[in-house]
Amino acid sequence: MRTAQQTDARPGRPREFDEEKALDAAMNVFWRDGYEGASLASLTQAMGINRPSLYAAFGDKEQLFRRVVERYENGPAAYVTEALKEPAARAAIERLLHSVADMSTCPENPRGCLLVQGALAATCGPVRDLLVRHREAGAKAIQRRLRLAQAQGDLPPDVDPVDLSRYVVTVMRGLCVEAAGGASRRELRKVVRTAMKVWPG
Repeated sequence: MRTAQQTDARPGRPREFDEEKALDAAMNVFWRDGYEGASLASLTQAMGINRPSLYAAFGDKEQLFRRVVERYENGPAAYVTEALKEPAARAAIERLLHSVADMSTCPENPRGCLLVQGALAATCGPVRDLLVRHREAGAKAIQRRLRLAQAQGDLPPDVDPVDLSRYVVTVMRGLCVEAAGGASRRELRKVVRTAMKVWPG
């Protein structure tokens, strides 16, 4: 558990807070409200710290958001890496899409995907670019997995891995947007089953 000190206006020793729990709280705020919609007041309230402590431990709002994105990818969005480890390409993509449906409708989290919703609403240039880079990295990982599948004879030679990966990413993002709009997990899983019907071969 990583801890940091919280500046206290009262005399005595500064109080400590759990950085990881604070980051999780900030992640939920950014996930729910987007980068622009997340105010410093809502962030500090959720994190249980004051502004001087936020600046001292995480830097400004943009730096905090960068930490949150990293934590998101290693936490709620870690399913991407795990799904792509499936030995068969079709199983990997099917697991990936079902994981998107499950994660984006999990009652313990805000709806949708932090990266997708954040990129759609972001007007801050550096933040928008950060989210685009992370989304592109995920798309590249899927593309590499499909290229490997083709090299191993797991995809027909006439299939373009770039086009297929773009299709998969489009379905993933659509699932997230639908989840944010209130679609149920059952409804999204039906979409996944329909999407997989076009799998080549």
